[in-house]
Amino acid sequence: MTFISNSLVVVRGLGKSYTRRRPISRKKYLVRAFEAVDLKIRRCSTLALVGESGAGKSSLARCLALLDKPSQGEIWYEGRSLTTLTKKNLFPLRREIQYIFQEPAESLNSRFTAREIIAEPLRIQREGTPVEQNERALALMELVGLSPDGADKRASEFSGGQKQRLAIARALALEPKLLILDESLSSLDPANQDMILALLAELQSSRSLTYVHISHDLQLVSRFADEVAVMHEGKILEQQSARALFSCPVHEHTRELLEAMPALEAILEELSA
Repeated sequence: MTFISNSLVVVRGLGKSYTRRRPISRKKYLVRAFEAVDLKIRRCSTLALVGESGAGKSSLARCLALLDKPSQGEIWYEGRSLTTLTKKNLFPLRREIQYIFQEPAESLNSRFTAREIIAEPLRIQREGTPVEQNERALALMELVGLSPDGADKRASEFSGGQKQRLAIARALALEPKLLILDESLSSLDPANQDMILALLAELQSSRSLTYVHISHDLQLVSRFADEVAVMHEGKILEQQSARALFSCPVHEHTRELLEAMPALEAILEELSA
């Protein structure tokens, strides 16, 4: 395919189905999570993937993060087709694409200290000595606004906002290019949302990061997204710049979502400013 120069990731015709068993007969059947997805993710930008629960957002995100293998279609990353690579060839690329889960408390190993949690990806990739890994973990704690004095605390001893910072620090350990955040702001109160958004903006600027935010909250999305892709029943209905989508949505379903927002007029004024 002709690669688009300003795109980090290009998705063409992607689909994912899961095999399930019926509870009584135990017969297998297919559940289609999403199908025929085309998507473009520009370098150093923030794409919000929005839609209602069950739209297929998280399943698509897991395929983009190489956590699940798509059933069909292609994912092109920096001109390379990821869907044709073997597990061995994918391994070094996994460091460049990191996933931050919705509930950091569930994704952080409760037996590990903060320094161990952050250093774990370095150990898996066999990068650096134990001393270097420890130094890197402490530096990342400072980078995301956590005091290194808490390096020996376990995850359960941190607040919700601090756990999210810890998850971000771990994701940054391998110096990725793409961060995929699955509803990572939804469990936070507004004050912590503001602080995490400010941190992410600073990191994006200083490290040339590309973000994909999975969300169902269009009002929140309007505060940080450069582009928005709307997903419904396993399909991408449209992808536009945030300003274009909020001011002139193409698809009827998108218009319905926007009409349900209580502060749409204020958002349009802010985007136009």
